[in-house]
Amino acid sequence: MTRVAIIGGGISGLAAAFTLEQHRRAGVAEYTLYESSPRLGGVLRTEQIQGCVVEAGPDSFLTEKPWAFDLCRELGLGDQLIGSNDAERKTYILVRGRLIPIPDGLMFMVPTKVLPTAFSPLFSWTTKLRMARELLHPPRTADRDESVASLVQRHYGPEMVDHLADPLLSGIYGGEAANLSVRAVLPRFTEMESTHGSLGRAMLVAQKKIPRPANKPASPLFTSLKNGMQQLVETLVPKLNPTSLLTNSKVQSVQPEAGGWTVAAGVKSDKFDAVILSVPAFAAAQLLSICNPDLSAELSAIGYSSSITVGLGYDREVRHTLPPGFGFLVPRSEGKRLLAATFVHNKFPHRAPEDRALLRCFFAGSNAENVWQLSDDAIIAIVRNELRQILGLQATPLFARVYKWKAAMAQYGVGHLERLARIERFCRQVPGLALAGNGYRGIGIPDCIRSGREAAKQAMQER
Repeated sequence: MTRVAIIGGGISGLAAAFTLEQHRRAGVAEYTLYESSPRLGGVLRTEQIQGCVVEAGPDSFLTEKPWAFDLCRELGLGDQLIGSNDAERKTYILVRGRLIPIPDGLMFMVPTKVLPTAFSPLFSWTTKLRMARELLHPPRTADRDESVASLVQRHYGPEMVDHLADPLLSGIYGGEAANLSVRAVLPRFTEMESTHGSLGRAMLVAQKKIPRPANKPASPLFTSLKNGMQQLVETLVPKLNPTSLLTNSKVQSVQPEAGGWTVAAGVKSDKFDAVILSVPAFAAAQLLSICNPDLSAELSAIGYSSSITVGLGYDREVRHTLPPGFGFLVPRSEGKRLLAATFVHNKFPHRAPEDRALLRCFFAGSNAENVWQLSDDAIIAIVRNELRQILGLQATPLFARVYKWKAAMAQYGVGHLERLARIERFCRQVPGLALAGNGYRGIGIPDCIRSGREAAKQAMQER
């Protein structure tokens, strides 16, 4: 019988527990999950307000990454999955106070269609000429990691970084393109630069290789659940052994002892064969500081940023006056505090009644830290003021909610993959230890699920 401790009850820890539950039912494993807060699920939290599905944390996951989709199907949620309304997909960038749509054919900063980009007011003629010259770039193999901003600026210039790279990555990672590792965040870009030189030519070649099945619609870019992302947690938790789940249980220490581990939480200590740390890297570093200082130092070097999400509900009139599309991004050069806003009623079905508009506004990184100490009412006032400036939205919201997530978004800084190699080397020196969560090889829900399930398998295989 293998006994496993799981520290952390976010989606990574729950995914690990779900995998171990199958071993428990087979009579070959036991597990205990420790969660310091009163609830399980971490940032997956949904509220139902006036008929609207309001997400406190992430609102969806990337469809192309299979692990979240597969877990939902395994849990019997296949008929609850909904795709984004990609026919309505249009995203705007705020440029000199005006909302400019991202032109057709721009695939994550890489232009693949000439005319839409050439006629778009999103870029100056200087940047458009650089886009044309970029098609002539020779292959280049980098001998070291660099920031996303460095690579994008080399190909397209600083305006592309300011108008697209930085806002796009701020919305995903809550960080700045100047600090994020291109090898960790956009590995495909380094590969394309190495093989083709030009990112534009590489993307065109890749497009031609994509199979296009006849009469089969393309998969949606994003997938969610009809009742919100918390539905995943609410479906998964009842399938676990209730006596194995300990909430309000903060772990003070984990120590390797006599071929196993001792986990101390409160006044109680228990012995386990393996430990899965599905907590942020800085929390894992603290727990491992005594038993492995080298591993702890590497984990503590992984940065995290905070975020604030504000959900706002409006009436039918506002819904009819908002621009079509999914929402807008705000470059830092615009001098706003908001980084992005999503028109949720357009992005997904089943999110708001026909007579409601649902907006989701986002602060992250330094923008979030600058308003962190303010009251909810003060933060809502900032959001309403900036929506007034950007959208001309004068109406008073029917409801507003503020959700704060402290140090929740891992920052994959330059050299992140090299750091992970050192972390994995140190982990191999500590039998029975596995790491999971968004601090390592993917920040989204699918990657967190994958990491939790792989950690559970590792814990079982090492016995």
